[in-house]
Amino acid sequence: MPETFTFTGRDGTAVTAYRWLPAGPARGIVQITHGMGEHALRYVALADALTARGFAVHAQDHRGHGATAGGPENYGVLGDDGWEQLVTDIGLLSDLARAEHPGVPLVLLGHSMGSFAVQQFLLRDATPPDAVVLSGTALLDLMEQGLDLSGPLDLSSFNAPFEQRTGFEWLSRDTAQVDAYVADARCGFGLDVPGTQAMFAGGRPLADVATLRRIPGGLPVYVVVGDRDPVNGGLALVRPLTERYAAAGLHDVTLRIWPGARHEVFNETNRDEIVADLLSWLDRVVPAREDG
Repeated sequence: MPETFTFTGRDGTAVTAYRWLPAGPARGIVQITHGMGEHALRYVALADALTARGFAVHAQDHRGHGATAGGPENYGVLGDDGWEQLVTDIGLLSDLARAEHPGVPLVLLGHSMGSFAVQQFLLRDATPPDAVVLSGTALLDLMEQGLDLSGPLDLSSFNAPFEQRTGFEWLSRDTAQVDAYVADARCGFGLDVPGTQAMFAGGRPLADVATLRRIPGGLPVYVVVGDRDPVNGGLALVRPLTERYAAAGLHDVTLRIWPGARHEVFNETNRDEIVADLLSWLDRVVPAREDG
């Protein structure tokens, strides 16, 4: 199990975070930025696979999520400035992780809502990561065209194309994983209206290729999605993301599409294969230490 710690956000909020450490010196850091309506401890299996390959893993429960929320009454509540602070928290945790493991590369791994936050963080005036992984991702400016942002975001609305056993079959073909999600009291909620609107507003600048040129051209980016994930709209909301990055001068962008997979690729029926492919990519962009 991970070590639990807290760090203080720019506005004074106590953010609960976790670290998983490898047996020896870390070859790199993978910082996991989780999705909406879940929490960082859902990534234990992925963190174990990463530490077994020599990576230190850091993750936080976002504002309005997990232990950071402080209780169920606060789940999904970000408030007027919460999304801005959530994106800022990514850089604060990165700084802490780098201080603990000086001189090693840092990879930002964002899933779903976390991937949207990472996309927006890359445009900030902050120390960039050394590589990026975006899973279950899409372009918010394109997704926004089909949504009503005047009310709270309802995650179960994504389930329309799937069986209706629990309402969350869109997450994975693995019924055990879906059942674990439904049974977890810390899962299953959307964001409040201010948080939802701020998240989508933060995604609009990604429509401008000139803005994307703020991202270093040499940044390796690995985008991993399922072709049955309703969030990416049948891939229509994710292919333009990699095309925009390429047009902005990023020359190491990988799009990995898994046939039949749904939203949570790391919880899919073929997750061992999916994680192995991620690890192979990490081996290329973050080579093992010669002394490790």
